Amino acid sequence: MDKREVFVVYGNDPGEMTRQLLEAARPEKEIPSGGLVVLKPNLAVSKPADSGATTHPAIVGETIRYLREKGDYQIIILESSWIGDNTQEAFRICGYESVARFYGVELVDVKRDAYETRTVDGISIQISKTALSADYIINFPVLKGHCQTGITCALKNMKGCISDRSKRQFHLQGLHRPIAALAKALPCQLTVVDGLCGDLDFEEGGTPVAAGRMYCGKDSVLLDAYGASLLGYQPEEIPYIPLAAKLGCGCCDLSQLLVLELNHSQQGQGMVSSRRVRRLERMVRASSACSACYAALIHSLARLEDRGLLERLGEPLYIGQDYREKALDQVGIGSCCKNFTHCVAGCPPRASDIVEYLERALES
Repeated sequence: MDKREVFVVYGNDPGEMTRQLLEAARPEKEIPSGGLVVLKPNLAVSKPADSGATTHPAIVGETIRYLREKGDYQIIILESSWIGDNTQEAFRICGYESVARFYGVELVDVKRDAYETRTVDGISIQISKTALSADYIINFPVLKGHCQTGITCALKNMKGCISDRSKRQFHLQGLHRPIAALAKALPCQLTVVDGLCGDLDFEEGGTPVAAGRMYCGKDSVLLDAYGASLLGYQPEEIPYIPLAAKLGCGCCDLSQLLVLELNHSQQGQGMVSSRRVRRLERMVRASSACSACYAALIHSLARLEDRGLLERLGEPLYIGQDYREKALDQVGIGSCCKNFTHCVAGCPPRASDIVEYLERALES
């Protein structure tokens, strides 16, 4: 698998979507027989996946099943909830106790693990010895917003492999440089991103946005650059992304990205209700919109609101498959609106492209 490649799959079945991604990525080609495979979900808080905060357990469960079919590996699930939460409780509430019991794999709580200190760029980090001993790490972040860093995805999710003491130091040091340093100290070999319904704004969930998308790749930096664009940011707006690239952890140049879609975006069931999403939806005229396309629009409107520009958007935005044959003198989002007077193309478009287009329109 080329490090520039990102496999993307759309749908609503996390197990089946995971299977498609793994069959495309073929991780078994790189894992030594009998090797230790560490599976690292995002269980920062004790909330179920539909909150937009945590990795869907079916993703990790299907990965175990896939690996068991392909070889003889030692497989563990490893995580540490954020400071103030209990990892054991997160394992239970998020469905991982059941996954571990069904497949007979060990759950490792990093808070109870031993640590080894690694220093990168002048930053010392206490890292789980179990994680460091892995032959192959598969990272399972949730693509979602974050109140301090803008987004959280592949690079930041590895923070669950360090001690609580180091987590506190990360925050004292401003998060961005330490996150980049951790990417150098503890690289992972494959990242499978849960983009099904990540939170719009915060790591702790509560404002999920149904995107119906998952993707995977080998370059965590490039995956985060891509993820940033899906949430309406340019990669350079998330400082830890270019910082990690500068340390040689990967590429943050989206022109190098090779997106390989395994299927087509599907019509969704609408957004999960939340106060902010309902407010943003007032600017939208949707009719049979696909989940990924609709999510891109909601994220772009959130970015405009963050920048104080949303109130200047006078006309509603149109989106959805029912507009395919219509030629309206309006702004349409996605290729289904290609006959509109104004259209942000893409199937689905990236939120960053929508933001860029709307910002130009509001400035003119």
